[in-house]
Amino acid sequence: MSKKSIPVIKDRDIAIVGMSCLFPKARNLNEFWTNIVSKKDCISDIPETHWDPKDYFSEDLKDPDKTYCKRGGFLPFVEFDPMQYGIGPKDLDVIDTAQLLGMKVAREALKDAGYLADEGGREFDRDRCAAIVGTTSITELTTPLNKRLSYPVIDKVLQQHGIPTEMRDSITQQYRDSYPIWQENSFPGVLGNVVSGRIASHLNLGGTNCVIDAACASALGAVKMAADALLTGTCDMAITGGVDTENNIFMYMCFSKTPAFSKEGKSRPFDASSDGILIAEGIGLMVLKRYQDALRDGDKIYAVMRSIGSSSDGRGKSIYQPVSEGQAKAVKQAYELGGVTPKDIELLEAHGTGTPVGDMKEFSGLKFVYGDQSKNDKWCAIGSVKSQIGHSKASAGIAGVMKAALSIYHHVLPPTINVEKPNPAMEIESSPFYLNSELRPWTHNVEGHKRRAGTSAFGFGGTNFHVLLEQHKDENFTSLLNTGVDFVPLADKNVDALVLQIEELQKHVHSARGLEELCSFLRTKFKHDYPCKASLVVNDLSDLELKLAELVAHLKNHPDRTLSTRSGIFFLPGEEFQDAKVAVLFPGQGSQYLGMMRELITHRPEAQSVLQKVNLWRNSQNLQSLDEIVYPMSVYDKE
Repeated sequence: MSKKSIPVIKDRDIAIVGMSCLFPKARNLNEFWTNIVSKKDCISDIPETHWDPKDYFSEDLKDPDKTYCKRGGFLPFVEFDPMQYGIGPKDLDVIDTAQLLGMKVAREALKDAGYLADEGGREFDRDRCAAIVGTTSITELTTPLNKRLSYPVIDKVLQQHGIPTEMRDSITQQYRDSYPIWQENSFPGVLGNVVSGRIASHLNLGGTNCVIDAACASALGAVKMAADALLTGTCDMAITGGVDTENNIFMYMCFSKTPAFSKEGKSRPFDASSDGILIAEGIGLMVLKRYQDALRDGDKIYAVMRSIGSSSDGRGKSIYQPVSEGQAKAVKQAYELGGVTPKDIELLEAHGTGTPVGDMKEFSGLKFVYGDQSKNDKWCAIGSVKSQIGHSKASAGIAGVMKAALSIYHHVLPPTINVEKPNPAMEIESSPFYLNSELRPWTHNVEGHKRRAGTSAFGFGGTNFHVLLEQHKDENFTSLLNTGVDFVPLADKNVDALVLQIEELQKHVHSARGLEELCSFLRTKFKHDYPCKASLVVNDLSDLELKLAELVAHLKNHPDRTLSTRSGIFFLPGEEFQDAKVAVLFPGQGSQYLGMMRELITHRPEAQSVLQKVNLWRNSQNLQSLDEIVYPMSVYDKE
């Protein structure tokens, strides 16, 4: 048991030091971010593993016991070893998927933060670590276990139709066998609070362990409670976020009879043709620490959470209809607590579900806080990750926070897809907002300026949350993008030293966390003044291993011979070129175009830092920022 006294906290800043997720078509944080910046639509038809549209689909919205939607966002298949988590294979059928995959994602988030001791990370005071998760009371196993208990109804119906007793017994037994059997683990297997309980048990955490149900705002409700626990000193670390693996027919019926689904089958937040939501599955968990503690411990920091605003709608027209004024209270409170003004916020990740009424209510609330502006005074990009992954219900808010945190970390303004024309009823042209439909570099013109973003989540019952995020510091980042290609420069004093360097590198390739991170690290270690140089163009870690082996073989057999292969292996012995002069060729000037070098600027911190320096200089000369010319705000009409 920890013997530390509870500290008095003065600084309210919270650091995001680790993240992991499972979202539609994303098995991890890297794939989630790559899908966002590459504008991937992750919505698909109902998979065979869920329910059959032939049984439940009807285009008639009023058709009883039918849904008019058969598309959504679904978790990809992932490897899960139950024995690693202390679960016997026989118990899998009666343990909710949210509980199982919640443990997996929590473990990966802790690993990302560098605190998974059994995989080379640091130890931490487990009695001072909380597990607070947003989820809903509707769990995946509740429906099938309840259905199993309907066999007396089946039996009575068969009896009324004169079916003989022996045949009735056979039919009802076959019906029961279609669903999981009730056993010892069934009860905890259906409980929502056991999602956090299994995380705490698996990771041996002694801090607060509970779940928060705030409907579609559950994840941010959990994040707020976790932040409050850190700020009151009752824990030093918290694993928090949202878990929702529920896209069964019951959920489709809930949203069909509201009705809220898109008949088109597309998620179009804030678009003129938006006609409803698409629901999704998703798990997103973060590791939070007090900012000063994270600095002290040398943690990687994605972004700083300055404040969280929360509010209720009060008495509205109905329990599920959003209220602009209530949402505005949460946004305004977050900025007041964080000591900023709306003018300081350059990115807003909206709740943005894609329902015309909901989007209009949200935008009205935002305009109330941000105010009306002239047509040319726009500073805040607005968007919603739901355009790509759908509405992941209890985990929707954490998807938005992760998108905003990664945008700050990578210094880019992310795109929102499926927007052809902004809803004219919003009158976005008289607001400070613009719908950002392209990936753009997020630079600034003033030294010391900090990137800031706001993220909203609202839930049935009139519950509202808004998170204010700020960058940790303006420095080069480690790219998370799966760009499919990377570059490794190598150099040393002579061939023998270069061979030793490569052989040492070969020992660590298989244990690297990712190609991007490893290559970025190697580039920082490159000694440009060493005469013996080699370089590799690689596609993945396996490709890197193969090319390192080929390069070593060449160095040992032909140490004085240059090498240049089509596969991307290059070597210069060095000595014969040491005193050579450099010739610079000017082959002519190509024509400039909008968006040129977008991939290089947004994917490579080295390139982005050059653009940043140019912008600072241009501002000192009263010139327009270069990125405003090359990467302008999105427009939606020919004029």
